[in-house]
Amino acid sequence: MKTTHHKNTKHGRFWKSAVILAGLLAVIVVQGCSPSKRTGDAAEAAADKPTVLNYGYIGINKLNVPSSGAEGWGFHKGIIQEELKKHGITQVNLTGFPNGPDQTESLVSGRLDAGSLGDTPAIIAYASGAKTRLISQPATYSIGYLFAKKGGAKSIKDLEGKTIAIQKGSFMHRYVVGLLKQEGVKDYKLVHMLIPDAQAALARGDVDALTNNGVQAMKQIDEGYPLLDDATKHPDLIGTSATVVSDAFLAKFPDFPKIWNEARKKALDDLKQHEDEYYQFVADAQGTTPEVIKKISPISEIKDTPFTDDGLKLIEGTKDFLVEEKLAKKDFDMNDWVLK
Repeated sequence: MKTTHHKNTKHGRFWKSAVILAGLLAVIVVQGCSPSKRTGDAAEAAADKPTVLNYGYIGINKLNVPSSGAEGWGFHKGIIQEELKKHGITQVNLTGFPNGPDQTESLVSGRLDAGSLGDTPAIIAYASGAKTRLISQPATYSIGYLFAKKGGAKSIKDLEGKTIAIQKGSFMHRYVVGLLKQEGVKDYKLVHMLIPDAQAALARGDVDALTNNGVQAMKQIDEGYPLLDDATKHPDLIGTSATVVSDAFLAKFPDFPKIWNEARKKALDDLKQHEDEYYQFVADAQGTTPEVIKKISPISEIKDTPFTDDGLKLIEGTKDFLVEEKLAKKDFDMNDWVLK
């Protein structure tokens, strides 16, 4: 499988041909009224089945694959590609994105067929009219962190009237808005910055605080930035991940969710047989050590089923919050989006 990271002039003959043509037309008419037409329809549908999957993920890294989870391991080892190949997908194009909103834009435009991202941007996109379906929640423990600049705020309430750098539309955006609301902080300014830009701005003192996650959050702790809060203290503000597929792709490949989740499960089973190698793979992709990965992204947090009751409860709560805060354009029934 190919994987890329980022088509008779005589009268007598005339009458004889005419007779033959008439006979053929008669056969076609009879067949059009017979069960064999269904066979033709099935063949036509099979002909429309896609052979290419354009898949997006969050995080740009030197390995050019998702940097963790069953999806990352499965693509890294070729397990997912091999499973998809059995069902006609002979080429997989992988594209990394710096954040969820950028990825959903590519889904909406048709440049992507499917992708995994945070629940918040996936919900915001669907509420804005994106034609997608949610086919799994690979993980349900995405932790946001809130850091202050050195010599600045010492508590969340100290952020009253301050400027906070966020990745707009990310699960960390939802986390910090929910946190400030719970703490009664009302006067603050949010500015959109990607994490590297936000870290530089915090170091210069251009912003008073920022949200972060994962390896980058661990680095900021080591660098001595004041940690004001993290989502482990607020179970209702923990994020989940979401794998979504475009309606257009599903129309051509309705069995894709089942096939995808089976391929993902096979990758997860293999991952669990090679835990040390997996942690090293993630560490290499994210520029850290296996010890850090074990702390922030343990294998035990990777889900082995497409959905769990706890995961669905979390994402429902996230949706309700985003609608209430007008971060999502409109409310919707989760059952219309979730495809089990």
